[in-house]
Amino acid sequence: MSQLVFAAKVTHIPRMVLSELPGPLHGCRADAIEGLEQIGQRVRASGATSVVILDTHWLSNAAYHVNGGATFRGKLTSSEFPTQLTDFEYDHCGNPSLADALAAKATERGVPTISHHNDSLGLEYGTLVPMHFMKLGRDIKVVSVSGWCAYSTIEESRRVGAAFREAIEAGREKVAIVASGSFSHRIHDNAVVFEKPYEISDEFYRQCDLRAMELWQTARWKEFTAMLPTYAKACYGEGWMHDTAMLLAALGWDRYEGRAEMVTPYFVASGTGQANVVLPPN
Repeated sequence: MSQLVFAAKVTHIPRMVLSELPGPLHGCRADAIEGLEQIGQRVRASGATSVVILDTHWLSNAAYHVNGGATFRGKLTSSEFPTQLTDFEYDHCGNPSLADALAAKATERGVPTISHHNDSLGLEYGTLVPMHFMKLGRDIKVVSVSGWCAYSTIEESRRVGAAFREAIEAGREKVAIVASGSFSHRIHDNAVVFEKPYEISDEFYRQCDLRAMELWQTARWKEFTAMLPTYAKACYGEGWMHDTAMLLAALGWDRYEGRAEMVTPYFVASGTGQANVVLPPN
């Protein structure tokens, strides 16, 4: 029986945090929040004891990295969106042994990957926001992975994701994998970004995203994986969509047979294409 029991691609837009608070934006992203809550319930129902989050907000300039911390507790004010994520509290358990196993297998497969045990290495909001809305607390352990190695290739991320699957299957615990990032990610120009919170930055990006969603829902993975490198660049995929490459590689890449379930259908946030999608493991 497979130890990879759940997989998903999720949004982490900070406007969800504002959506929870009193004020003019209260409820503005209730759809995305509800989708993440459902995904969290499914993670629990799957029996997963740990979730591996492929975080496009953890940028690496050299090698792939895994946070092997044992515990994560504190407050985050985002340097990117300090007006939206301020003193954001978190309290999660890590899984050092799983982190080490993931890094070791990816390195063995030829892609340098380092597991860190450093109390001062915190979690990025691409991990913290989904964990918060999935309501996993300290019950489900979290391992965060750098989901954006700036000078790597989609092929390298494919190899890393496949190695992660090997490491998970060689272990004894049930694991969920969550890719945290958008689809197209061309945020509006600064002059108009606050005026267009729900409009795509270019119709070309929406049409590419919708085509990608169609391929996902009809299990046409050979076509999608073939287009992924160009799609990621042409549509400014978040983290160049390395999180998606790792996720799909863990699921089987172009041999994957599952059909995507749109838990939160495609929506636009500040020019970018977003969704919450469940991908059942083979």
